[in-house]
Parts: sequence; C-alpha cells; structure tokens
Amino acid sequence: MEGIVERYFRRHIPIAPLAVFRVIFGGIMLVSIVRFALNGWIYELYVQPDYFFSFYGFEWVQPLGEPGMYLLFLVMGLSALFIMLGWHYRVASVLFFLTFTYVELIDKTNYLNHYYFVSIISFLLILVPANRYFSLDLLRKPGLRAEYVPAWTINIFKLQLGLVYFFAGAAKLNADWLLNAMPLRIWLPANADLALIGPLLEYPATAYLFSWAGAFYDLSIVFFLLYKPTRRYAYAAVVVFHLMTAALFQIGMFPYIMILCTLIYFSAEFHEQIIEKTGDLWRRISFVKRGKIVAGESPAGTKTFNYRPAVASVLTAVLVIHFVLQLLLPLRFALYPGNLFWTEQGYRFSWRVMLMEKAGNTTFNVRNPETGDRWQVSNYQYLTPNQEKMMSTQPDMILQFAHYLEEQYQKEGMDDLQITAESYVTLNGRRSTLMIDPEVDLTEVEQGFHHKDWILPFPENQQSWFGSHRK
Repeated sequence: MEGIVERYFRRHIPIAPLAVFRVIFGGIMLVSIVRFALNGWIYELYVQPDYFFSFYGFEWVQPLGEPGMYLLFLVMGLSALFIMLGWHYRVASVLFFLTFTYVELIDKTNYLNHYYFVSIISFLLILVPANRYFSLDLLRKPGLRAEYVPAWTINIFKLQLGLVYFFAGAAKLNADWLLNAMPLRIWLPANADLALIGPLLEYPATAYLFSWAGAFYDLSIVFFLLYKPTRRYAYAAVVVFHLMTAALFQIGMFPYIMILCTLIYFSAEFHEQIIEKTGDLWRRISFVKRGKIVAGESPAGTKTFNYRPAVASVLTAVLVIHFVLQLLLPLRFALYPGNLFWTEQGYRFSWRVMLMEKAGNTTFNVRNPETGDRWQVSNYQYLTPNQEKMMSTQPDMILQFAHYLEEQYQKEGMDDLQITAESYVTLNGRRSTLMIDPEVDLTEVEQGFHHKDWILPFPENQQSWFGSHRK
C-alpha cells in the first residue's frame, strides 16, 4: 500500500501534462461558451422562460435577469480564457467553477452529463498548481515556475476520467442495452441517409454491434490508455468512438471534450513535445527550456513544487471526500425500488449516457373542491417547449410543476386546489403507458429525495411497440 501511495500520489513527476491539460480545458471551454452565446441559448434557456426547475436544495439559485445572465457568461468566458493562458490562474479557476456551476444549477431541464463533468474538472483545477509551467503567470511572478509536482495533481484527472468511463460502461450492462440493443435500434436508422455507412445503420445487427462495442469500450478503454504499449492505439479508438458519436447523435461538445481531456494519459515527454511545437513565442512566455524533462526524481537544477503540510492535509481531506462521493453517487439508485429508467430516482450525476429513448405527454387536471370546477392546464403557457418535453417524462419535475401551478393559482386567490397528472410515457420503444398515479393530488405530496410511491410500477413485460412493428 505504501508503494502505491508513493508511486501515484507522493512522488514528484513532470508538470507538463498538467500544464497542457489546463490549456486544452480552458480553450475548449472558451469555444463552448462562445458557441453557446452565438446560438442564442443564453436568452432561450436562461432569460425567456418564466419558470425554472430548480435542483432540490438549490432553490436559491435563480437566473439573474437578462443583463445579469449575459454578464455571468462574460465572466465565465473570460475565466476560461485566463485558465487557458494561465493568467491570474487561481482567481480564474475559482470564478469559472462558480459561474459555470451556478448556471448549471438554474434549471435541471438543461442538465447534461458533460456539464456535470465540466463542473468537476473545473473544481479539481482549483486545487492544483497548473499555472506553474507554460503560463502567463510566470511573467508576473517568475518564482512560481516549477518543473515537477506531486503525482496526485495529475493522477486525479486520470482517476476522474476513469470513473466516468467505468460507470458509463457499467450502466450499459442492462437488458435493454445488451439484449434489445435499445435505444440504438431507434436512433441509428434515423441516420440512414449518411454516406457509405447509412444503409448499414438500418440493420438491427448494427445496433447490437454498436451496443456491445460501446459497453466494451467504456469498460476497457482506461486500462488500454494506462498501458504504454497500447496507449496510442487506445487513443485512436477514443478519437474514432467520439467522432462517430458526434456524427450520429446531437450531443454537443461532449465528444470533443473527452477526446482532448483524454490526452492526460500520455507521458510527460509527449506533452513536452506539444509545448515545444507551439513555437519560440510560447517557449519564451512560459520559460520552458529546450531540454526535455524526464520522469523520475527531480534532477539537479530543476525546481520542484511542494504544498505546505497544512495545505496538503486539507487538500487530502477534500479529495478523499470528493472521490468517495464520485463512487457513491452513481450507486445511490440502489436505495430506490423500481426500474431506474422509469422512475429516474438516482439517475442524474451517475454517468448514464445515452441509455434511453423516453418520450411522453403529461396533462395536469385541476379541481376546485369548493366550486366543483374542473379544468386542464395549458402547459405551454408556463413552460418552453424544451421544458415541457423534459418535464413530461421525469417524475420529480412533474411534481415540481404541480407545486408551481398551485402557487400561481394561490396568487389568483384560489386556495386548496387539487392537481393531478395524467402522464403517458414510452420507454425504449415500448407502448405508451401511465407513469403517474392519476388519482394522487400532487399538491399534497412533499418534494425531496425520498421514494416517490406515486410513480406507477414499470410494466416490465410490456410488449415493445418497436419490436412488433419493425423487422
């Protein structure tokens, strides 16, 4: 055990991979934020809606109005730029983490796994000395320069990426993915017009091949990346896998984030070559010597960075808590009964990527016990099309919206209304069926993390509409 701690945590290794990772992460975040703004998504997602689905416990995180949201994204973009350049790095990394995570917490209908991943990586970057090499901070304070850092400052990113891949692969070990090739049997034929491979995507066998290959890839790729003789081939597989998912599915920047961040698994010499190829200008700016830095003990004449003992103790505690949570959060679904994809209790923050095709329609029925009046809610009067689409298949959002409707009617002087929901949902090609007990008054149901017993059981043996209508 002592040998493992020494090898992967205590010993000093070249800082180059950490510096390159900082530049790559900051750069791709800057591109992502500019893309987000140019597509008009700041207004569409954080200004236009009248209501936002908060995460439990974070109801205080609210949009800041139109000027405030644009200012928030401006600060976020500048922080990403400064992270990339290594300019006032510590302040920039804290600002980026806070602004990005704040935006992520405003509305859970916008939740994506890679947003969660970005928050985690930006948090970890706060803890490491990624600006002590190949950065503009060295112009301000040349004394910051270091060529060797504790191994954990780099290995925590390898570990975090490894957990993402592992849990994404473990989540694919289910009957729908492996035995029914769902939801790929639904999604792949939609790309049948692609050149060359398009016609092949219509065959069920292709969906099965992609399903099994995807599970094997996620569960094994980290081991191939860690093993030097297979590393280059594994990275080629990373590039092909993620570029293919980018071409076939609309999943934004996630494939490119994973392609670039996975470079962290390469050797210090590899990253030194990247730095060398940036040219003389960057070499002068970052005070990088022409000679390569080799792995191992710090040779004479090089500078090693060490945390003060008190700081090291605090960081150790923070990282232990962080990675324990990273191990437990994906497993919390076991605390809830029922089909995870149906109830979605414990689904978010668990690296379950592209595992289900779920669609539905939810109608809210309101009854006034005093007058006997009944009416149906027009969801579009309160929600954007995307919010309504996401809410209609996720029980916690259905409950949140029912409570929001109650508040709106109370403002109009109507108290003690009963609000029920008829929610018909289809999951992975099965026939649409009721998901919510239509007799339950949702205004009387408490919100929170406890089991939602008003979700109807998933019909496990239900016939697949997809299977009965397609050959």
